Amino acid sequence: MKRQKTAALLVTFFILLSAGFSFYYYAESKKMKKPKLAVVGEAGQGIRPFAFLNQLGDTITNKDIKNKVVVVEYFFTTCKGICPKMNENMAKVYQAFRSDDDVLILSHTVDPERDSVAAMKTYSLRFDADPKRWMFLTGNKQELYDQAYYSYLMTAVEERQENIEDDFIHTEKFVLVDKKGRLRVRVDKDGRPMAYDGTNEKSVAQLIEDVKFLTTEE
Repeated sequence: MKRQKTAALLVTFFILLSAGFSFYYYAESKKMKKPKLAVVGEAGQGIRPFAFLNQLGDTITNKDIKNKVVVVEYFFTTCKGICPKMNENMAKVYQAFRSDDDVLILSHTVDPERDSVAAMKTYSLRFDADPKRWMFLTGNKQELYDQAYYSYLMTAVEERQENIEDDFIHTEKFVLVDKKGRLRVRVDKDGRPMAYDGTNEKSVAQLIEDVKFLTTEE
């Protein structure tokens, strides 16, 4: 009887020990898989206040993105170059998070003179976009460009001019914003930032994984 109790205690001990090791290695493996997402910009820098119209004509402000993970792009509806590919890939981001209340997509026009609310709505219907999840934004050109330049640090403005009429943004980059309103970007093993290329499927797939991480980041 005494031997049986001793044997039972030993079995229990090894089971608990095994469980402990399993939990430890699981926790360590999760740490190893944690992506390296750097915060871009100066300390305390966030998204500037804004007010643009979505495809329904509703005013969208920075209050609407509070505590959300946001994916940002700039495009125009009549673009025949990189924009169709970008939005084909953005549709993949949308499909991945279309039922997630913590994720928003903001697609800003760079050509608000042509991209009216009606034009943006027609364009959004190509992707069956829920305006609460994927917002196609238009508004004042100066404000749209300032938001791109100062909030999202989109420096791919072709020779930014003093006259806004001569300015034109044409970039394939997608921008990732965390719940605290900070720009985030994945870094490589050498610590160098790697921008998200909206025309590259592999880069967009990586973006989707990083959005998933940010939705759970504390």
